[in-house]
Amino acid sequence: MKPSILLDTGPLVAFLHRRDRYHRWAVEQLNRLEPPLLTCEAVLAEACFLLQNLHGGGAAVLDLAQTELIRVPLRLEDEMKAVRDLMTRYIQIPMSLADACLVRMSEQHPNSVVMTLDRHFRIYRRHGRQAMPLIKPD
Repeated sequence: MKPSILLDTGPLVAFLHRRDRYHRWAVEQLNRLEPPLLTCEAVLAEACFLLQNLHGGGAAVLDLAQTELIRVPLRLEDEMKAVRDLMTRYIQIPMSLADACLVRMSEQHPNSVVMTLDRHFRIYRRHGRQAMPLIKPD
């Protein structure tokens, strides 16, 4: 069974922003990986915010979310308690809503890998103790 790829904000922004230092890496990864990539609304919101000064940046994020490349399966309303519990557990970091949603998604998709630029994912644990496999630049 192929792993589910959980897409974080950093690689999404890098993919869409040609001047991002990780742009080439993100393009290579997204061309290599088999769609769909899974993400959450919080990642989309962060990416839209970070790309707000790039002409068409926010629209490009939403365009990708409407293609076969990205799916948004997490329904935050249904997962609010679990996401809040994660944010409370990692309050000292602190954990963003997007990170908490991705960790929760990794619990729901046991054969998943998180594609991220964020070093915090080396600290986060699914189900309280399991490290998450990551796709990160070297």
